[in-house]
Amino acid sequence: MSVPLFHVDAFTEVAFGGNPAAVCLLDRPATAEWMQSVAREMNLSETAYLVPGAERFDLRWFTPALEVDLCGHATLASAHVLWETETVEEGTPIEFSTRSGVLTAERDGEWIELDFPVDPPEEKTAPEGLADALGATPTWSGKSANYHFAEVESEEALRSLAPDFRALARSIPIGICVTARSTAGSYDFVSRFFAPNAGIDEDPVTGSAHCLLAAYWGERLGKDEMLAYQASARGGVVRVSCRGDRVGLGGQAVTVARGALAV
Repeated sequence: MSVPLFHVDAFTEVAFGGNPAAVCLLDRPATAEWMQSVAREMNLSETAYLVPGAERFDLRWFTPALEVDLCGHATLASAHVLWETETVEEGTPIEFSTRSGVLTAERDGEWIELDFPVDPPEEKTAPEGLADALGATPTWSGKSANYHFAEVESEEALRSLAPDFRALARSIPIGICVTARSTAGSYDFVSRFFAPNAGIDEDPVTGSAHCLLAAYWGERLGKDEMLAYQASARGGVVRVSCRGDRVGLGGQAVTVARGALAV
């Protein structure tokens, strides 16, 4: 069996930036065990699997450690691959059936616009040991349906975080989004994302975390349209649109490798 495989950098306009994802184009469903094995072999933050259906593509995402319910950058990468390979005609909107419902992708010039569910965080006391694990005391802490969430006092504090990932894994079941208001004129807010229990100490650019960030910063800044930067070592830019119970996530993508799985 030979399976088309693509390595795509998402939420970036240049190769080797943003967040890398593997995208597998399947002609029929595969077992979860096989998909998990491939994701572990790829050793990227997410590997996406696409299966064509009657009306839309079935889409699933796996980290090296587990299957996740929602992933932004690998969805962006998947749409990019479907248009680039002409599996879908350029400019035609794409629908995906996922564990988080139907998601859509549309072209906007050089950008791809995703439509995702909003995931607003509720204020909650920070888990025990979180401040020590992060190396900073949150000024606001909360939790959404998917992730823990914390604001720190400044962009400088956010960029200088050097978490103790073993301690963080004990405090946070899956992932935590940490954010601060941006002091750079180009961006409204900045963030970082850590998920050691999912096999990802730091995710370079986390689309799904911006479903929280959109709700949080949209309310505080009084904006429906924002530009965000995820301040990982690779870095990435996300356009964010607040749409009631939905969030628009905009980004660019670059294919860095094309090949096939030989097994």
